Amino acid sequence: MLTGLAAAAAATAAQAADFSVTPAELKAIGSVEPRFQSYNIEMVEVTGGRFWRPYPRAGRAFDQDDRYSPRAPIDLSNPRLRMLAAALSPAYVRVSGTWANATFFGDAETAPAKRPAGFNSVLTRAQWRGVIGFARAVDAEIATSFAVSPGSRDGAGNWKPDQAQRLIDVTRSLGGRVAAAEFMNEPTLAATNGAPPGYDAAAYARDFKIFREWIRQSTPETLILGPGSAGDTASPSTSGITTRDLLAASGLGVDRFSYHHYNTISPRCGGHDDPTQALSDQWLARTDTTLAIYRDLRDRFEPAKPIWLTETADAACGGNRWDKTLLDAFRYLDQLGRLAKAGVQVVMHNTLAASDYGLLDETTFRPRPNYWAALLWRRLMGPTVLDAGAAPASGLHIYAHCHPERQGAVTLLAINTSRDVSRRIVLPLSSERFTLGSPRLQGGTVQLNGSTLALTAGDRLPGITGIATAAGTIRLAPATMTFFVMTGAANPACH
Repeated sequence: MLTGLAAAAAATAAQAADFSVTPAELKAIGSVEPRFQSYNIEMVEVTGGRFWRPYPRAGRAFDQDDRYSPRAPIDLSNPRLRMLAAALSPAYVRVSGTWANATFFGDAETAPAKRPAGFNSVLTRAQWRGVIGFARAVDAEIATSFAVSPGSRDGAGNWKPDQAQRLIDVTRSLGGRVAAAEFMNEPTLAATNGAPPGYDAAAYARDFKIFREWIRQSTPETLILGPGSAGDTASPSTSGITTRDLLAASGLGVDRFSYHHYNTISPRCGGHDDPTQALSDQWLARTDTTLAIYRDLRDRFEPAKPIWLTETADAACGGNRWDKTLLDAFRYLDQLGRLAKAGVQVVMHNTLAASDYGLLDETTFRPRPNYWAALLWRRLMGPTVLDAGAAPASGLHIYAHCHPERQGAVTLLAINTSRDVSRRIVLPLSSERFTLGSPRLQGGTVQLNGSTLALTAGDRLPGITGIATAAGTIRLAPATMTFFVMTGAANPACH
């Protein structure tokens, strides 16, 4: 009789809850690469130069005409930077971006007094050695792209691989390797990305053929990523270059289909988004909208090729004002959950430590809220993706993966994006609970189970521990992100 009453009570609780799950029965729907969660260090960070100026302190106006600020090369040997990056490994580190399209590599320890004609910046051997040393120290594989500016071309305007070959040769001589490469950064925006004037899909197809033949011969172990597009829409205009144009002209030839996605553009480039929409279902679903566009193009032109998102953040052009606060961590974790469930294999956040969208503060290298979210994902969500079903309540997002280390264990990620409504979920097993939240969504700190996350006095990561939580109905407070690790799930997909 007691068993029957308990079962009835559980059924009643499940009906009253917003979500219930049986972790042992969740089916595997796919897997992502072990380096799924990755990041960018922009080429201009490595060389030094003008990059997106961080916003002034609150209350001060931002001058859109003064969108850039000069910066010295990033110190990739910094112990704090390396320690924090290593905690997110294994990963890919993509050294690319708009500035890479016009960067000269001279294989000299220092930059020449005058940069060569047809290039806007210079990458030195010492700086690239720093990239290789960083990647080795933090267990990151290098992805990059190459210069396509007028200086990289012959008299007829054709792309020459001599610069790319030099970079590959030096990388090998320094004991490193380029694991993956895009021909250029964002060819759909070639007119403003350093390519020669008038660059079009036909020119891209001609150059990409040269690139493809060169890379197959010179560094066959390097994956060809492409096209690395940005800006396509469901109903493209007739102006500009579309990814469809590029693929139709260039034909098959990539190992991984890559694209870029930002929810919006920042005020630096004319954006005017309201932070009140940052937790809306419509805002978060922009990830799906963009993926659908590029997945359709992949299916037509590069069928069955794995998809990589090689550059992403909330807002292009350095990020929105709220991107360095807890508010953007909801988008960050939800995006990882959506894309893993959709089969995207790698997601590279832009950036690790530059401007307002960096996971780390660019001056101090101290973690921002998105870094702590990334750290919990890395530690708790393994490569095997499970089907948790659809949450029946608006504002509740549920994702499930096998735990990366514990055999049979399931991790459930429950994101409550409502600012004022609690949600309830029913878990039939005890769990360890890890809840991220803060009294100030647009603040720079985040709390784990009520305690503020920060580096310790010894400049190390704090202990990341969960709270033992009994089986049954669990309340999800408004505007929180919670991981539940159920060690006793005994899910057969997680062995």
